[in-house]
Amino acid sequence: MSKQSYLTDIAVKSAKPGPKPYKLKDERGLFLEVRPNGGRWWRLRYFFAGKEKMLSLGVYPEVSLKDARERRDEARKMLASGVDPSQARKDEKALSLEQAETFEAIAREWHARMSSSWTKQTAMTNLGRLELDIFPYLGARPIKEIAAPDVLAALRRVESRGAEETARRLRTLCGQVFRYAVATGRCDRDPAADLRGALTKAKPKNFASITAPREVAGLLRAIDDYTGSPETLAALKLAPLTFVRPGELRHAEWAEIDLDAAEWRIPAEKMKMRDAHIVPLSRQAVAVLQELHPLTGQGRYCFPSERTNDRPMSENTVNAALRRMGYGKEEMTGHGFRSMASTLLHEQGWPSDVIERQLAHAERNKVKAAYNRAGHLPERRKMIQAWADYLDALKTGGKAIPIHREQVAGA
Repeated sequence: MSKQSYLTDIAVKSAKPGPKPYKLKDERGLFLEVRPNGGRWWRLRYFFAGKEKMLSLGVYPEVSLKDARERRDEARKMLASGVDPSQARKDEKALSLEQAETFEAIAREWHARMSSSWTKQTAMTNLGRLELDIFPYLGARPIKEIAAPDVLAALRRVESRGAEETARRLRTLCGQVFRYAVATGRCDRDPAADLRGALTKAKPKNFASITAPREVAGLLRAIDDYTGSPETLAALKLAPLTFVRPGELRHAEWAEIDLDAAEWRIPAEKMKMRDAHIVPLSRQAVAVLQELHPLTGQGRYCFPSERTNDRPMSENTVNAALRRMGYGKEEMTGHGFRSMASTLLHEQGWPSDVIERQLAHAERNKVKAAYNRAGHLPERRKMIQAWADYLDALKTGGKAIPIHREQVAGA
């Protein structure tokens, strides 16, 4: 072929389809195949081990003439090294497919699909557990080759450090990944299902909490005397007044809080039970937030991180403050404010349904749950204010008279 007969960009661009496929030849085996439907494919004709072969190099115009020539040259270098470029491409695809069907690849795919239905904290926790305890041992293996003993061996490592409950949760997560793989045709069955009863049963752990009124009074006074950051102090004050979960407290956003209406509306995606939650605010809670607003009200979070306003405070901040105040982890935790309120309010005779709804515990009966969301808010407002007044009386050392529902209703 003479130099003048090589293809040009204009010739490729102006190539028109005909009634039959035809070829426009370039040099060294490269040609453009023009099809009747208008499709234009780059092909490389070459010989390997005495046999004629064909390699696709892409579609014009996505692959230009210059790109096609570069791909041809790469393929011819492989030929010069004794490698069949067609077989090399097949091997690469097979490797990519195998890598795409490893446990880690499928677990990350499953996580990406499921994370929108979880809170951000749950999504981070689930992925973190897999990255720490499962991927190092099972992540690189093709998921269809993993058997029950393989999963058990990974979970035994978690058990060996005393984290029995984490091991059980990981078995559940692994089972969900395997079932997703079964549903998408990349695995035949869930081997984690064979591990029921194989793991050590975790002993139930209750969050450490102070519930004796005299000790509660001491804790409240210690909070008032806290000398750390004002944001942490505000979080410590709000925890007993609202008894939301620690994660819900630290993720509180100013846009969710209406100080005039004395309400904090937490969206469903932030709640453990995926159900929007209204937290009525007592006068004392409103006062805490009003005092905090000049410090953090220009940002998104009520309790931002010390390092950046784009993230909430660390999950360890409240617990660390309690330790600084002299309360050990076996004595009081951030989560313990919920147990404190639940215990004392039940002792004071408040209805369990009202307390449980304030704690945002899930109602298994859907009809009853719908009624509770609509019907308990007025009573919860009364209860939360009575509770705040009770805590104030405890703290000041005055006579703390528990206010029961019947007394509030008759006021």
